[in-house]
Amino acid sequence: MEKKKSVSVTLDKVSKIFKNTKGKSDVIAVHDANFVVEAGELVTLLGPSGCGKTTTLRMIAGFELPSNGKILIGAEDVTLLPPNVRDTATVFQSYGLFPHLTVRENVAYGLKLRKMANADVEKKVKQFLGLVNLQDLCDRPPGQLSGGQQQRVALARSLIVEPSVLLLDEPLSNLDALLREQMRVEIRRIQKSLGITAVYVTHDRVEAMTLSDKVIVMCDGEIKQIGSPSEIYEDPCSKFVAGFVGKAAFFPAQLIEKKSSDNIWVCKVGNKTLEVSRFSDDVETGKDTVIMARPESLRLVDSGMGAVDGIVKMNVYLGHSIETFIDTPDGEVLIQIDDPASKKIYGEGSRVSIEFNYNRIRLLKNE
Repeated sequence: MEKKKSVSVTLDKVSKIFKNTKGKSDVIAVHDANFVVEAGELVTLLGPSGCGKTTTLRMIAGFELPSNGKILIGAEDVTLLPPNVRDTATVFQSYGLFPHLTVRENVAYGLKLRKMANADVEKKVKQFLGLVNLQDLCDRPPGQLSGGQQQRVALARSLIVEPSVLLLDEPLSNLDALLREQMRVEIRRIQKSLGITAVYVTHDRVEAMTLSDKVIVMCDGEIKQIGSPSEIYEDPCSKFVAGFVGKAAFFPAQLIEKKSSDNIWVCKVGNKTLEVSRFSDDVETGKDTVIMARPESLRLVDSGMGAVDGIVKMNVYLGHSIETFIDTPDGEVLIQIDDPASKKIYGEGSRVSIEFNYNRIRLLKNE
């Protein structure tokens, strides 16, 4: 299938303020959103409920108009244009299929509206049903399909009109865990095969990490960090981002000095003095700081040998790994032990000590 030329999406200082008519304060749903989705990229807006991610998507689609700022698709300013002339297509959380039409008729609906010749419609419908692996179910009504199959129909219906930009608003949240996993792979495969620019909204960090070229983390209407999945996971800019995109432990750290020549902070954590080369820009002397460590960047050693002492509270066997929960003076810490058959596993109630992988930890301001 021939790829359509991809276009970028640009938000330039975009804000959305919902006016309150009952004498209460206005609601700032999105504040000064600045980002670019490069042509052919899949970018995910990630954040908790109420963070402004869906409002941002709706402004790109044209369902909401910005209070301030500009939205460009390619080089065209679409800020005030209605949805039907923006060359975007949206896949919603609720599939929105027509129950009285077959799968084939649902997928063909957008082409029929465009007055395309019947022979061309049939050819394209066959192509896109093949793309989502539904060619054998084309004559069924949506009510006879599983949730994952219905989502594939909704995806094909949006893609068949060949939009410049595909917008997906939590499309997998109604599916069970296994179907979500399968559909994540399908969406990524289809997006890459078509080379289409896509913006995806979710509160699920696993979806964001597995699908995206770039992740935009939002909270309270503001963008907190933009980066690749690995950048967001390994080098979060704050405790909020670190905790939202993955499991993390935070250890109070006492700053001692900054070695400017080496760009290293020297700090004390528990029983040890550490040199930390990864830190956020807002870390400075006199402010509370913490060491952020992912569960897989920690290991257990005998009591007194590591940086922080504790007691094994619980071991959870997961086959490929064991999750060990440690009680420490600063709270509970989760440690992931990969390939447990080759490692020493401390029993519940054991006194242990926590050691860091110094290449993986990060110094953050204690918000």
